[in-house]
Amino acid sequence: MLFNTIDFAIFFPTVLLLYWTVFKKSLSLQNLFLVVVSYVFYAFWDWRFLSLIFLSTIVDYSVGLWLGKTNNLSKRKILLGISLIFNLGLLMTFKYFNFFVETFVDAFALFGTPLKITSWNILLPVGISFYTFQTMSYTIDLYRKKIEPTHDIVAFFAFVSFFPQLVAGPIERASHLLPQFKVKRKFNYNESVDGLRLILGGLFKKMVIADNCALLVNNIFENYEVNSGSTLFFGAVFFAFQIYGDFSGYSDIAIGTSRLMGFDLMKNFNYPYLSQNLSEFWRRWHISLSTWFRDYVYIPLGGSRVSKGRLIVNVFIVFIVSGLWHGANLTFVFWGFIHALFVIPVILFFKKETPFAKDKKLPTISQFLKITTTFFIVVIAWVFFRSENLTMAFSYIGKIFSSSLFTMPQIPRSGIFLLFFYMVIEWIQRHRDHVLDIGYINNKWIRYTIYYLVVFAVFYYAGDLQPFIYFQF
Repeated sequence: MLFNTIDFAIFFPTVLLLYWTVFKKSLSLQNLFLVVVSYVFYAFWDWRFLSLIFLSTIVDYSVGLWLGKTNNLSKRKILLGISLIFNLGLLMTFKYFNFFVETFVDAFALFGTPLKITSWNILLPVGISFYTFQTMSYTIDLYRKKIEPTHDIVAFFAFVSFFPQLVAGPIERASHLLPQFKVKRKFNYNESVDGLRLILGGLFKKMVIADNCALLVNNIFENYEVNSGSTLFFGAVFFAFQIYGDFSGYSDIAIGTSRLMGFDLMKNFNYPYLSQNLSEFWRRWHISLSTWFRDYVYIPLGGSRVSKGRLIVNVFIVFIVSGLWHGANLTFVFWGFIHALFVIPVILFFKKETPFAKDKKLPTISQFLKITTTFFIVVIAWVFFRSENLTMAFSYIGKIFSSSLFTMPQIPRSGIFLLFFYMVIEWIQRHRDHVLDIGYINNKWIRYTIYYLVVFAVFYYAGDLQPFIYFQF
């Protein structure tokens, strides 16, 4: 069920009405209701994969109870291992099995020993990378004794399957979200209004920015051999905005719908294309994933409190694993490699950043150059993310840096204006929680004019619905 469809427009108000009326008086029933509607929400994709969420929930709930009963280090390691093996096993089977088989076969072929191993035709369960990481964070934090195990199985089921963020995040931590299922929620008018703003802003990002960019991007990437370097460059730029509008739009809608139900989800995007270096970019982009890898991979490896050589290795491990998390393709690995390559110098030599002043209408020349350079690197890296294989990616980039880069691009000028206008809005809102956080505008006529213009734009572009990119991960 997509957020930007009639199905969800009927589903969510119905859920919200029942949630705050019929099930309001009993916290247990309210949580049970959330579990049921979350499973219904997921069943719209493929009901057969409900068993995977159910099993993942049961395994980690049980492991959590056992971890709470023993202080024996060996037993605790075994219990943690059960959780990690089960969840990572799901990912390996459904997401990476064919990738590793094909890589294994290709490796032997390089040495003149062809192998015949049949790959499986496995359908990737939507959201599996998100909910497995969320449940793993619960058992890892229990093992580290950072949280206490929950005995409320309904609350834990609701935590794992919570439908607003089930299929594409944010990837929540048990320490933040799980306690919210154990306390009575109260309807908050101000939070609900802001939730509606987030939903509207998210729909604008998805349906106006991302979906319009997608039509152009698909055409350019599918015909990259015959396009000029300038057209290919702008195709990569438009993809940068497509994936940003698509994914951050989903996150905004997820956070907004959660606020309407009395929940607080973590912020997942913080104006990433205003970053002044690649390290800052990863503090602003997909924050729930980048902090997950920081806390559960980078820091256990030693983080930055190691020798420079080991630090470099740690950074490469994190970004290559992050690339693999996004998909079973060498293009994602190389995408992670590029980011690691440009993050390392920042960590080693450029630790200080100049924050944006609130009273400045424009960035300084230095800030502008840093933003532009960072954005250019990110755009080139996105080419690998979008390409079907490495050959296509290198060919695409090679054509960008040809003499045809200096020709007029074959793209609509209206598209460039739309993206420029949107970035101006993001710059104006850079110190606000989100792009439609305009409650500070005292004149209600101006506020409601903005709201109605955004609503009009969303409905005007509602015809060409595109699937959310991150559902494939």
